[in-house]
Amino acid sequence: MKNTEKYRVIKTNPLLKGLSRITDNVVYSENGMVLRVIHPWKCEANSHIKYPLILFIQGSAWTSPDMNFEIPQLSRYAAEGYVAATVTHRNCMDDIPFPAFLCDVKCALRFLRAHADDYSIDPEKVIVYGTSSGGNTALLLGMTGDDPRYKTHEYADQSDSVSAVVECFGPTDIFDLGEFHKKKGGALDLIPHLLGGDENSEIAQKNARDMSPLLIAEEGKAYPPTLIIHGDCDNVVPYETQGEAMFRRLDELGYDASLIRVEGADHEGSFWSHELHGMILDFISNAVK
Repeated sequence: MKNTEKYRVIKTNPLLKGLSRITDNVVYSENGMVLRVIHPWKCEANSHIKYPLILFIQGSAWTSPDMNFEIPQLSRYAAEGYVAATVTHRNCMDDIPFPAFLCDVKCALRFLRAHADDYSIDPEKVIVYGTSSGGNTALLLGMTGDDPRYKTHEYADQSDSVSAVVECFGPTDIFDLGEFHKKKGGALDLIPHLLGGDENSEIAQKNARDMSPLLIAEEGKAYPPTLIIHGDCDNVVPYETQGEAMFRRLDELGYDASLIRVEGADHEGSFWSHELHGMILDFISNAVK
């Protein structure tokens, strides 16, 4: 008899379950913006299966998101049966103000819907997930689905609405964020670039309000289920007036919103844990049942 510790027999994996591949540097817009897609490994046996899409926006202070930052974690989501796409957008510091970053991410979503068959995406199940400035973008995406103000001509026949939002330590009130940093001893240098003018100008005031989810939230809209996650020691985006305030506003208006407070966590770093990623996966799976 063979020693079973040295000689083993296992079953094949015909559906390649839990395995994924990366398609890199996919140009999604005529302005040269790219995305990276982590998708289940396709073969003849699973080519008919469609998976929910997670569109991820890494925080960058609205400059140039680093698509490498969360690849190990996004790969975990792909292994659980999701297509995970991480996306870039135009850099506000190139004097390309709001709403350019939002229009870009919406274009990326429409591109992915247009190419759903290429990546085995279920276009009816889309989650947007972002951190910091990407969290702000994720909230805006959830609250402005198919809004003609932010829809460009590219893939205009596709929807840019989403099924659910995961928002991590993102700004929700740009006015309050600016005051917070002034009290700390320094203004945010990016503000004129992001808002299209001096902070007191008419255009900057309008853009600051339009990109503040807390201020534009209103009754009677079709906002998707939203999970807000924020560290209560965040020294970049304050917990109480940004994350917690956003949750309370959505809750007061009767929307499906929930909040996870990460005790003692600052911006990024120790904010993250396997436990938290598990909670995010639970939220996503319930949202796309």
